[in-house]
This record gives sequence, structure tokens and C-alpha cells, in this order.
Amino acid sequence: KPEEIWQVHEALSKVPNAVFTVAAAFGNVHGVYQPGNVHLRPDILDKAQKYITEKVGAEDGKPVKFVFHGGSGSDLKDIREAIDYGVIKMNIDTDTQWAYWNGIRSFEEKYRPYLQTQIGNPDGDGKPNKKFYDPRACMRSAEESTVARLEQCFEDLRCT
Repeated sequence: KPEEIWQVHEALSKVPNAVFTVAAAFGNVHGVYQPGNVHLRPDILDKAQKYITEKVGAEDGKPVKFVFHGGSGSDLKDIREAIDYGVIKMNIDTDTQWAYWNGIRSFEEKYRPYLQTQIGNPDGDGKPNKKFYDPRACMRSAEESTVARLEQCFEDLRCT
């Protein structure tokens, strides 16, 4: 409710030189959900901004800076609408965790025959596998996968 967000804003605004974000609930939930299972209501944020603007008279109509928790599986349209209504930070930890793991998983899948023994692989019985089982190799794959996901997040969140 806009009144509840106003209560939080009003209380935090009393702190000298206050700069803060509000994590208001608008259908967002922590965890991993299939797309379509999370039903965001960004209009809740819009209503709160309008309500609080009437109280404080913000020039841009966005007196509240919102943080978006629990956005995994959310529709991009809803995410962008939430940004339009004052979300300035969105947590993406679940997505980056998966991206990192997916890089390791993909590496193992691609190089499985080279990861079974120290010596001997599809290229020959005497061929070494050190460059494949060196942990830096799969970590590099994980980092590359994470970078790709972050780049997508930056685009989705209009940070580019």
C-alpha cells in the first residue's frame, strides 16, 4: 500500500542527510521460479510514488528510490516498468550464481572425455589432460559465462 511505503519513507527521511532505498513488495519473491510464475505489479510502485510526491512535492515524481529483491524469472517488461517507477537497484545474485555454475557445467560436458584421467584421451592414449583438469580452465569458463550474463543484465536494466 502507498501509505505503508510512505511510513517507511517518512521515518527514514528523519535521519540527517538521509539517502536510502526502500525494498517494497510488488509481487516479487526470492528464489528461482519458472518464467510466468512470478506476477509483478509495478503499478504498486507507481502509486506509491504518486502518493508520496503529493506529500513531499518531488519535482521528478520519484521521491522514493526502490531496490528490487527477488526478480529472478520476472518478465523483462515488468522489470523495465519497475525501473520506470523508481527502481534504482535490482539484485541479480541468483542469475549470476547460475551463470557461473552453467559455465562449469558446460566446460565439464564439453571436455568430459579429457577429465577422466591425467593421461589418455580421445586424442591418444599417451596424451596429457592437465590443461583440461586445471581448475583455472573451468573457472575461466565460469567467468566467461558470468560476464555474458552480466552483459545481458546491464542491457536489460538499461545500464549501458
